[in-house]
Amino acid sequence: MRRLPVYLLVDTSGSMHGEAIEAVRNGLQVLVSALRQDPYALETAYLSVITFSSNAQQVTPLTELMNFQVPHIEANGTTAMGEALSLLADCINREVVKGSAEVKGDWKPVVFLLSDGSPTDSLSKGLNAMKGVKTGTFVACAAGSSADTATLKQITETVVSLDTADATSIKAFFKWVSASISVSSQKVENGKEVSGLDELPPPPPEINVVM
Repeated sequence: MRRLPVYLLVDTSGSMHGEAIEAVRNGLQVLVSALRQDPYALETAYLSVITFSSNAQQVTPLTELMNFQVPHIEANGTTAMGEALSLLADCINREVVKGSAEVKGDWKPVVFLLSDGSPTDSLSKGLNAMKGVKTGTFVACAAGSSADTATLKQITETVVSLDTADATSIKAFFKWVSASISVSSQKVENGKEVSGLDELPPPPPEINVVM
């Protein structure tokens, strides 16, 4: 079976402390519950969570939906976004099955990144690492007014923003991510891959597309 790998990169730096990190935990819970109701997602979607604060770590390796446990995440430290991208490239290389003449590999990974600030480490190493891997849709979300959309634009063309990093906005983001994964799962069942924002469900009012 060809899997649809989904990587969620979550900023857990100190500025996410309080309401924002609580909203992320709840958002992950809502996302998993919604996807478990979707037969297409159950069949194909595998989730992984990578967090980044003073360093990056894969807190959940690529796991099928039924076995996925929402990880316990705390907010503290700085924003090692470059390291998170390097780790993402490493995880994709290690976990995603590549296709060959004999077998069709996994579908291209779908990636969602959420951050409320700017990187405190070098982004270039992470960007170089990502050049070596293929992803399908890669959406970066700038949460709140301190988030740096220009930096996120260096990572992916598909950048969205939330006016505030409060519970309502972050919940809306995770609901939209869940709907986007559902659509991606449905498309791959029909042998197609989602390649851009225009193929995903329209974002809710809390989410602005950054041009």
